[in-house]
Amino acid sequence: MSNKDVLWFILLKISNDKKIKLLEYYKNEKNIRLNKNNIKDLIGKNDEVTEVIIEKLGCYLINNGIGYITINHKDYPKNLLDINDPPYCLFYKGNIKLLKENLVAVIGARKCSSYGAEVAKRISKEISRNNITVVSGLAAGIDSIAQKNAIDYKGKTIGVLGCGIDVIYPKSNKNLYLEIINKGGLIISEYLPKTPPLAFNFPRRNRIISGVSEKLIVVEASDKSGSLITVGFALESGKDIMAIPGPVINGNSSGCNKLIRDGAKPFTEIEDLYDFLNIDIKIKEKLAKNSYKELLIREINSEPKHLDDIIKSVNVDRRVLFELLFEMQNRNEIICLPGNYYAKSI
Repeated sequence: MSNKDVLWFILLKISNDKKIKLLEYYKNEKNIRLNKNNIKDLIGKNDEVTEVIIEKLGCYLINNGIGYITINHKDYPKNLLDINDPPYCLFYKGNIKLLKENLVAVIGARKCSSYGAEVAKRISKEISRNNITVVSGLAAGIDSIAQKNAIDYKGKTIGVLGCGIDVIYPKSNKNLYLEIINKGGLIISEYLPKTPPLAFNFPRRNRIISGVSEKLIVVEASDKSGSLITVGFALESGKDIMAIPGPVINGNSSGCNKLIRDGAKPFTEIEDLYDFLNIDIKIKEKLAKNSYKELLIREINSEPKHLDDIIKSVNVDRRVLFELLFEMQNRNEIICLPGNYYAKSI
């Protein structure tokens, strides 16, 4: 089967549902194309895809570094098959293998508050530090903040577009778009290249954000927010939802507060996030302590250090610090000198 057969089928203007049914019957795109005269009742007058158009699309994809996977491809995310109207084709730029990783959607208001922005930063930081990929819509506000911070904390992120893969929207996200691709992330779209960001594309885009993600976190959302459309898709698939509570007089929080009222898990402290993402807190604390221990060893390696200086230098919770100092003394790794000075054991 040639790529031209697949490109012909991609360009054929019929629904995803019809394409999938044809594939189930004819097994592959080549057989469908060979039998196109027998299926005119399905494709109607839509078969106006010439060899020139096919060749033009193929060259454009190659010249612009755009890949694509269809529903039969090994990298196509299987959980997308469970959604209503799964896309036949996904265009992409970046690391397509990310679709096989642990994915969590972080979404919210385009016009977010400073509170929402700060929560989005904290959540995306913790998600990234635990090797979970942040999925969002690369929109202004919460989406962009979450995805930018995922990258800043050496994490990975997937942007799902409501326009062509080669169309940057909003234009202010150009640097973020390029950074996602250049730093091991992924951008995907079901729309043909050059498709403009039309309003009705975005609700459809949201089913893919939900579909590829295992869980969904809503940071800020009004009663009429597009984020609630994504929540609806997630609930249809039985996925867990977390929502960030906010002031009852803040319109941006009304959607989240109602989600919590209706059963979504509230985010009140970082431990809620660990529980939601099934992160073992004991392991988390152990990893943190090991990291802090390395800092302590470096601080008191050359000469005795006063406790106050250690506290300032390592900048950790006092309870954790005192536990570490006690443990390290018991292991004879350090000694406590008169006047609250600590030194490396000889």
